[in-house]
Amino acid sequence: MTIQTNAFNTYGAVGNREDLTNAIYNISPTETPFMVSIGKSKATATKHEWQTDTLAAAVSTNAQLEGDVITGTASATTTRLNNYCQISTKDAVVTGTQDAVDKAGRTTEIAYQMAKRAKELKRDMETVLTSNQKGVAGATGTARKLRGAEAWIATNTSRETTATSGGTKGKSATNNSATSAAVDATTQRAFTEALLKKVLASGFTNGADFTTIMVGPHNKQTFSTFTGRSSARQNVEAETVQAGADLYASDYGTLKVVPNRFQRDRTAFIFDPEYAAVAYLRPVFSYDLAKTGDSTRKAMSVEYTLEMRNEAAFGVVADIKTSS
Repeated sequence: MTIQTNAFNTYGAVGNREDLTNAIYNISPTETPFMVSIGKSKATATKHEWQTDTLAAAVSTNAQLEGDVITGTASATTTRLNNYCQISTKDAVVTGTQDAVDKAGRTTEIAYQMAKRAKELKRDMETVLTSNQKGVAGATGTARKLRGAEAWIATNTSRETTATSGGTKGKSATNNSATSAAVDATTQRAFTEALLKKVLASGFTNGADFTTIMVGPHNKQTFSTFTGRSSARQNVEAETVQAGADLYASDYGTLKVVPNRFQRDRTAFIFDPEYAAVAYLRPVFSYDLAKTGDSTRKAMSVEYTLEMRNEAAFGVVADIKTSS
């Protein structure tokens, strides 16, 4: 096969227009299942506080004499908890020339960049809220940090023997304070159904009504091998391979199973979303930065914390493997 002699072709042409699709394709995930599942609250100070309480233990000896004189029982105090509001920020700077030129896939560069930053900020928040980050009160030159969900959980836990929780359950000063976190194990173990069942039983004993299991990508696949997964008993078409599981039928109720790209894959959360909230001191807002030179500068910020309403409504299987 040969080309026609003297045929003018695209390889030598210099006047052909470029072919650039007027769209931009981005598959970066933006789902934030933890933030979506828990509630929203309002903070009114940089140190956000709330209270928890418990009922007295049930006893089998509650039998009184007929006509007995009731002397009065002392009431237990509530437990006061706190967390710090963290400021998270994203910004974009675009030159005047870049906003002026004809662009594919967007009308104005600064608007496109700020839309991206909004999604990035949401991903950052999900990562922080589910983290094992300890709280930091902050000072001049030191940023405040909120205490992440994993750092709170102390009542219903399964950890490798060298690991410790961020605090002790009950009214320990360390658990009430935002300034502690769990200590990770030096080695990790396989995520097993036996470990999950231990936490489920602990939660039931301590009054939790778990509804959600949240895991990272590797351990979502591991979970799908557990025998208690509800979808193992679903009917599927002959040409369909049922390999995943989205529900878990436990002895204490059915829980939905949610994968989360932004939590630590070495940790599986089991929780009731009613007992946590994102408390906003300042919800997400955008603003112009001072103009310097021929460019447009914008930023967006959010000031927020995790209101862990009662850590006993949460459980954790920690220190689990993140690869086969």
